[in-house]
Amino acid sequence: MVLGMASTAMPFAGSSEAEAERWLRILRLHGQAGVALQALGVSENVLEEPHEQLGGEQAGSHQPGGDTVAEVTAGAVRAAMRRGARAVGTSDVLVAVLDVYGADFDRVLRAHGTDRDEVLERLGVEAPGSSEG
Repeated sequence: MVLGMASTAMPFAGSSEAEAERWLRILRLHGQAGVALQALGVSENVLEEPHEQLGGEQAGSHQPGGDTVAEVTAGAVRAAMRRGARAVGTSDVLVAVLDVYGADFDRVLRAHGTDRDEVLERLGVEAPGSSEG
């Protein structure tokens, strides 16, 4: 369901960070990802405006305008396979969004009062690309 909603929302985003914001707004309302994000206090309202890219901070790996829903879907399938699941869940989608959007999603999370480490800890999953486990 979240992938379907994202496919209708992404074409209207003007930047990678705007896409990341749309993913967060969708994910915070659904499934295990929504439970985790709401438990961390992530709300519809932005607590602080995302800061522009800072000196050493790299932009996300994603460029707007591509088929991000397909990228996230493929990443979510990989995340589900890594955990041995038979189906993709919202936590897998969130892990894939973290991977696809990188620093852009990190800025959006910070603007909503949390960060990638808190989210992953709350979900009980490893960071994308982690070699542990």
